[in-house]
Amino acid sequence: MSKVTKKYQVTIPKSVREHIGIKAGERIAFVKTEDGYKIVKLDKFIEENTKILEDIDKTIEEMKEAIGRKIR
Repeated sequence: MSKVTKKYQVTIPKSVREHIGIKAGERIAFVKTEDGYKIVKLDKFIEENTKILEDIDKTIEEMKEAIGRKIR
């Protein structure tokens, strides 16, 4: 359990930091979920979202190729 300070800061409990692998000075992201929010390391968040964008690009390319085949 953590307490929110007057500056809206919290201390992440040691067990949570160790589970997530957070080290001092690292950046984290708060990701909205259906049940609330989850804390993730920022580099992991960026990596996961980059993969999603790569998949979208591949899908768009596949759609363009399929449309091109039908037009010809």
